[in-house]
Amino acid sequence: MSQVSKLSAQQTASILNFIGGEFVAAASGKTFENRSPVDARLLGLVSEAGEAEVDRAVKTARAALAGPWGALEMAERTELLYAVANEINRRFDEFLEAEVADTGKPASLARHIDIPRGAANFKIFADVVKNVPSEFFQMATPDKKGAINYAIRVPKGVIAVIAPWNLPLLLMTWKVGPALACGNTVVVKPSEETPATATLLGEVMNAVGVPKGVYNVVHGFGPGSAGELLTRHPGIDAVTFTGETRTGAAIMKAVADRVRPVSFELGGKNAGVVFADCDFDAAVEGMGRAVFANCGQVCLGTERVYVERPIFDKFVAALKAKAESLKPGRPEDANTGLGPLISAEHRNKVLSYYGKARDEGATVVTGGGIPKMESALANGCWIEPTIWTGLPEESAVVREEIFGPCCHVRPFDTEDEAVRLANATQYGLATTIWTTNLARAHRVAAKIEVGICWVNCWFLRDLRTPFGGSKQSGIGREGGVHSLEFYTELRNVCVKL
Repeated sequence: MSQVSKLSAQQTASILNFIGGEFVAAASGKTFENRSPVDARLLGLVSEAGEAEVDRAVKTARAALAGPWGALEMAERTELLYAVANEINRRFDEFLEAEVADTGKPASLARHIDIPRGAANFKIFADVVKNVPSEFFQMATPDKKGAINYAIRVPKGVIAVIAPWNLPLLLMTWKVGPALACGNTVVVKPSEETPATATLLGEVMNAVGVPKGVYNVVHGFGPGSAGELLTRHPGIDAVTFTGETRTGAAIMKAVADRVRPVSFELGGKNAGVVFADCDFDAAVEGMGRAVFANCGQVCLGTERVYVERPIFDKFVAALKAKAESLKPGRPEDANTGLGPLISAEHRNKVLSYYGKARDEGATVVTGGGIPKMESALANGCWIEPTIWTGLPEESAVVREEIFGPCCHVRPFDTEDEAVRLANATQYGLATTIWTTNLARAHRVAAKIEVGICWVNCWFLRDLRTPFGGSKQSGIGREGGVHSLEFYTELRNVCVKL
């Protein structure tokens, strides 16, 4: 029986660290609770890694890099990554159960996005490294015999992977997949809120024969715990992180003295721009997903909506109807349209913004509080999908990332005004534009300062394309060959002929 299966069967079972192919309890004996956001029931206890476990994980990863993993040819490495993907799919239901238990999100959502993408990330990057081109130059020399130069990619080393809780498996493997494909080894620190699937992936690595020490997992928190211990460890060669901007800043400080590279996908306060000539029904459906999907806990989600004035009232009414059609409920219920927030702490944060909106005089179009749930779910982290109008752009609710199922909607009159409003933020992660005017779509997309711009769609991803944020939304790009820029070092070889 797997570690995570035991978790389902025994509420006091532990989720352990995974180091060198073994499940390891912290020497200190320290644990923390893993509770369901659906009903607050105890899912299990998680072993909190201390300095000894983090040190062992990093050194084990270093040994694997110099040993069996480093000795593999690329074809052997990529074959193992395909096997990892296939094993995740074979154990699909186990991963689904673990992911849903940790996050509380509707099983229908995790079934179609989280688990399939979590598996696909290994195959995608296995294919990328097999097909990446290389530079080759001929040069003249004084003796007329010439020389050739060519570039090769070598692994960066031991990578610290710090993953978020909103899409735990998907975003963790989005980093682990390319890291391993490039020949690195990893130490993963999943969010303390969602430890299960990272642990279960350790069983998959063992099952398909990935050498011990290539993939390691240490559980814990950030400051003063596994996260800080990992980023400050001298044996780490690079850090990749998805999460809050202020946490990214702390990681940069932690690695600055050792001049270690970082890859960050950070916060966002994304804008959606809806023009009057849009396909109205498609825009309402797409913006509804962008605002409320995964209970608003999506870094690419939209919290600022700008609508051209002629359709403003009609659009607000339609988005209100969309929000009110989302029924909260148990993840396994096919009628559930909205899961809970990840934790009571996060709900308190989101509710504080709901309060600020009321205090600042917002018109609450819908929502603004906590829904009444049946007794078994009353202890869960439920919240109402919420829409506001009437706030100034200087409002904290309009300026700061909330990360909940909410948005502020404001009218605009001109294309230039829409662009100005969309860009008036410290962030620059994503935007979505709705218009049937193709020239306008290209024009506006080129002007909005973001890493990814969708036109007449949202969350549509070709995984070969660059993904990342500008301004305070991140550093670097992931996806396709762009991931390889971070996970490899380029080495030039010059051969005198």
